[in-house]
Amino acid sequence: MLNPTATRTALNPATSSATSTDPDLALNPTTRTAGNSTTTIRTAGNSTTTIRTAGNSTTTIRTAGNSTTTIRTAGNSTTTIRTAGNSTTTTAVPDRRTANATLFPTAFLMPLVTFALLTFTLIALATPSHAHTKKRIVTRGQIAAYAALNQLGVSFSWGGGSTKGPTIGIGRGATTRGFDCSGLTLYAWSRAGIRLSHYTGAQFRQGRRVPLHARRTGDLLFFGGGKGDPTHVALFLREGIMIHAPKTGDVVKKTNFLGSPYYRTTFRGAVRPG
Repeated sequence: MLNPTATRTALNPATSSATSTDPDLALNPTTRTAGNSTTTIRTAGNSTTTIRTAGNSTTTIRTAGNSTTTIRTAGNSTTTIRTAGNSTTTTAVPDRRTANATLFPTAFLMPLVTFALLTFTLIALATPSHAHTKKRIVTRGQIAAYAALNQLGVSFSWGGGSTKGPTIGIGRGATTRGFDCSGLTLYAWSRAGIRLSHYTGAQFRQGRRVPLHARRTGDLLFFGGGKGDPTHVALFLREGIMIHAPKTGDVVKKTNFLGSPYYRTTFRGAVRPG
C-alpha cells in the first residue's frame, strides 16, 4: 500500500524539489505545483510519473528502467527528461489561447475601446461646429448704432458734433460741447465709413428710403417739418427704440418712438445711408 503522504507532494511556490528514495514513491510519484517552481524527480525501477504545473516552471526528471512520464504544463515551462531503458514520454502543453485565457478580456477589448475612441475623435474633428462655420456679419448700420450708443449722456449742443465726436456748438450751443441731432447721426455713420451732411434735410436725401416695417439697426428716422424738410433725425436701434440728441438742455438718450404720440404722429420716413 502506498504511503498517502508520499504519493502527493505539495511544493514550495518559489523553489521545490522532490527526490524519491522510498521504493513505494519510486513506483508512482504524482506531483502538483502552483506558481513559479523548479521540480526535480529521480526514480529507479519501473515507474509512472505525472506532473501538472501552473505558471512558469522548470522540470527535470531522471529515470532508470522502464518508465511512463506524463507532464502537463500551463504558461511558460522548460522540461528536461533523461531516461534509461524503455520509456514513453508525453508532454502536454495547453493551447496558447487556453494558457492566456485570463488575459482574453483585456487583450480583446482594449483594441476595440481604442478603435472606438479614435473613431469618435475623428468624427468630432471632422464635424464642423456651427459656431465656427457660421460667421456673424456686422452691418454698417450696426457699427453706426454702436458708435451712437457710446455717446449716451453727452449734452445736446446746437450745431455741435463732427466726424471726430462732440464739439462746441453755435448760437444757443456756443458754450456747450456736444451734439445736435444731425451732428450725432453724421458722427455715428462716419464710424461706418459713410459721410453725411450736417443738416437734417440733406440727410433725408442721402440714402435709400425703406418702409418702417423693413427698418434695420442704424437706419435714420426722420420726424417733423410738415411737407418741407424734416426737423429731427435719430438712429433706429431695435423694435420701437431709437437713439437721438433731442433738444437744448437734454442729452443723447434712447426713446421709444413708436410708444410716443408725438414721434409716432410726426414720423416722416426711414433712410438707409450708403
